[in-house]
Amino acid sequence: MSGTAKAAATVDGVRAELAALENPRMRAVNERHGDDHGVNLTGLRALAKRVGPDQELARGLWASGDTAARLVALLVGRPREFGREELDGMLREARAPKVRDWLLGRVVLKGPHAEELRTAWLADADPVVAAAGWSLTADRVVKKPAGLDLDGLLDVVEAEMKDAPEPLQWAMNTCLARIGIEHPDHRERALAIGERLGVLKDYPTSPGCTSPYAPAWIGEMVRREEEARAKAEGE
Repeated sequence: MSGTAKAAATVDGVRAELAALENPRMRAVNERHGDDHGVNLTGLRALAKRVGPDQELARGLWASGDTAARLVALLVGRPREFGREELDGMLREARAPKVRDWLLGRVVLKGPHAEELRTAWLADADPVVAAAGWSLTADRVVKKPAGLDLDGLLDVVEAEMKDAPEPLQWAMNTCLARIGIEHPDHRERALAIGERLGVLKDYPTSPGCTSPYAPAWIGEMVRREEEARAKAEGE
């Protein structure tokens, strides 16, 4: 390893490199989304790749409390080496949305505690923690739906999504849309719930992007699937 790489394999070394990558304009953009760092993610990923897997370093970087350092920690940590209680604490400590997203997608879902945490977090009184449970549930709706009570999930969405705090509302809405997209037997009800509640109906969407409004989201994804299927059958 080069001298730079060796320096980066310590908490202080990684944080020094992250400080050198800090861009005030990028920080301003990120802060509008609640992410208090100004490091380009391409550069951050390159740093993590050069450092390589290192569980001890990951824990040290996380303990620093710095958002950029925590993102590197989630890239260099070994998902199967994090404990259940450790992950629960990390979620509750995480301030930045990007950190929570990477914690779920890059660590929890790749480790052995995902299902246990999913069910525990769904019932949590903290809306940010409950949102993590719904995000994991939406992933399971797509990848491992066997055993899920989809009607029960729709019951909860129908009763609670309209007045849920923002992060929880977004996660429940994602789950609603995924049920409608992936499960034709539940699509009509998912569409009806989305239309009745109207959550995110007026959310500004850039041209060419899919609206997060569940009925529009479901309709667009189903249309794309049908179009791809018709094209494949015609070839």
